[in-house]
Amino acid sequence: MKDSLIIIAFFAVGLFLGIYDFLPEIMINNSYSTYALYLLLFLVGISMGADRKTWLLLKNKGKQLLFVPAAITAGSLAGAGAVSVFLPEISLKEAAAVGAGFGYYSLSSIIIAEIHSDLLGVTALLSNISREIITLALTPFFVKYFGPLSSVASGGATAMDTTLPVIAKFSGKEIAAVALFSGFVLTVLTPFAVTLILNF
Repeated sequence: MKDSLIIIAFFAVGLFLGIYDFLPEIMINNSYSTYALYLLLFLVGISMGADRKTWLLLKNKGKQLLFVPAAITAGSLAGAGAVSVFLPEISLKEAAAVGAGFGYYSLSSIIIAEIHSDLLGVTALLSNISREIITLALTPFFVKYFGPLSSVASGGATAMDTTLPVIAKFSGKEIAAVALFSGFVLTVLTPFAVTLILNF
């Protein structure tokens, strides 16, 4: 829990500094967070690449790994559908479209705003950002009580990038390889799933 609190604290401080303009203009207008993410992914890649067990896992269980993104897809859509029961202003189709973002907030929110409405696009943005933050903050809890794959399910599409370092740390290198594969599949699936649901 200590690591989760540290992550939340850094996020909160950054949010505070950004809202109240305590940062120099050069920090706001440059994508330092993107560079930090690249560095994290580079370091995780080195760690995974040096672990031969990871590559044996992908080689021997490649087809079986498809069940992971399939289960995450089913769970995300079912969960979004269940939430729509308690939110009468959002239809089942709209909720499913938001759930089909799988954490990929930047792309899914744009597609939803263009096809449906700005309001649902903002809903998708906030929902999928929340999914990423929850994964970053609560992965130790998920892994402890629900098993190592729970972090991959929580991360969704972000399991291949922003949440991969925390997944690798708490679930292990072998699960990080699964996360990378699952996140990639869900990232590719997102635009097709969102479009298909909204046009159905």
